[in-house]
Order: sequence, then C-alpha cells, then structure tokens
Amino acid sequence: MAMAMQEEQRVVVMRHGDRVDHADPLWAANNPRPWDPPLTDAGLLRASTVASRILADGFHIHRVLVSPFIRCLQTAAQAIAALSPLSRINIKVSIEYGLSEMMNTQAMGILVSQIAPSIDRWFPDMSQLEAALPAATIDHSAEPLYQEVPKWGESVWEARSRYASVIKALADKYPDENLLLVTHGEGVGASVSFFEPGVEIYEVEYCAYSVLGRQQHKVGIEQGSEEEGLKNLRVLSTSGPTGIHYYYTTPAPAPAPSEVPDLLS
Repeated sequence: MAMAMQEEQRVVVMRHGDRVDHADPLWAANNPRPWDPPLTDAGLLRASTVASRILADGFHIHRVLVSPFIRCLQTAAQAIAALSPLSRINIKVSIEYGLSEMMNTQAMGILVSQIAPSIDRWFPDMSQLEAALPAATIDHSAEPLYQEVPKWGESVWEARSRYASVIKALADKYPDENLLLVTHGEGVGASVSFFEPGVEIYEVEYCAYSVLGRQQHKVGIEQGSEEEGLKNLRVLSTSGPTGIHYYYTTPAPAPAPSEVPDLLS
C-alpha cells in the first residue's frame, strides 16, 4: 500500500529527569523496589522544561516510546504535556522494554544485584505501568519490540548494542513519524556513539537528549520495500547544548545500516 512520507525523520533520544535515590541516599534501602526510583520535584520540572525547549526548537513529535522504569514514565508524561500544549498535537505513547536501564550491577548498584536472582517480576502488568501516562495518548495497538525487560547480567557493551538496535528498529517501524525515545543515560550515549563513530561520551546530564535524523523519499512508496529509501540515521545534535558531552577520538567513516547491531532478528 502506497503512503505519503515526510521528507525527513527526526528521532530524539532523551534521558529521564533527576531521580530521588540520588538525592536521598537512604531511599533505596527503605523501599521494596529499589531498582525503580521516581523523579524528584526538580526532575519533574526539568523534564517539562527540556521538552518545552525541544518544541521551541521546532521538533514536532508524533510518537513517544518509553522505558518501563517509573522515572522514565514520569519524564514522558511531563514531556507529553509540554509537547502538546492545549492538546493541539495528537501524540501517541507506548512502553518499550528494549529501552530499559542496563540490567547489571554497574547501573543498578550492589543492593539490587544482591536481590536480582530472586526477582520474579521486575515490573507490574502493562496496564499498571500505563497508568503513569496520559490516558488519552496511549497507543494500545503498539507492539513493543521487547516483550519483557532484558535478562539480568548483560554487559555494558551488550546494553549499548541493545539500545542502538532498538533505536534503529523503532525508527524503521515508524518511518513517517518523528519520535521521542525516553530512556537512560547509557541509551542516550549509545544514540551518539553508535551513529557517530569516533566519539567518546563522558557525561550525559539528566534530561539530556540527542537528535538523530535521516532523509526520506519525497514521494510515498510501499513501506517496507527495498526501494523505500531510508538512509542510515545520523547525529544532528552536537556536544554540549543538549546536555550530552563528548569529544572526538579517531575519525571514522559513518557506518552502513548493517553495521548497527540487529539484535531483534
């Protein structure tokens, strides 16, 4: 079926806001789900402020995909409110388990690593997770790429590869939409390092975001065909202004689409 496509696709990959356990060191020890801290009030405000900046910069987001962690769900909810003032924009949102935090000790800490083997369910049912999002925006027909969170014990490289493959897969899945992906610091870092070879990420601030883009065909053709003309994503943002800080190491040619790991096939 032929369909019209926008000339350029934009994918914004954003980290969640300030988390409460980093403001209160005792929070994790006093909660039954220490891996899932919510945002602080400052984090809620930051998420709204940064999303307003994204809107002011002219990025019209059609769809939001979000990690199931509550700090990301809260960030997404604040962002949606800021991106759709007076409900003039019909944004769709869904949960994507592939955008989850790195499932390892480095990301979760010693306390979580000690109880991880005994955790049967990291998260409640999808309907309970969706309760944190604006009800009118939830796309119940969206099928996540990952049906559950990744297995505990993935390496940093495995997690970064996962983020890169999920980012590209989501862009391919919704080629005629601009996307906001709400994820974690390593995910934002991977959105730059995998699509802009030769960079070293050294800081990803709360609510930092990258902007990826690619040209599309001006004339709509059959979605999913080999002639669809989707070019590989490239990094449009630069170090600093959007909260991601990196420097260039050895220059390298841009990778072909096949060089982004496909972990979903």
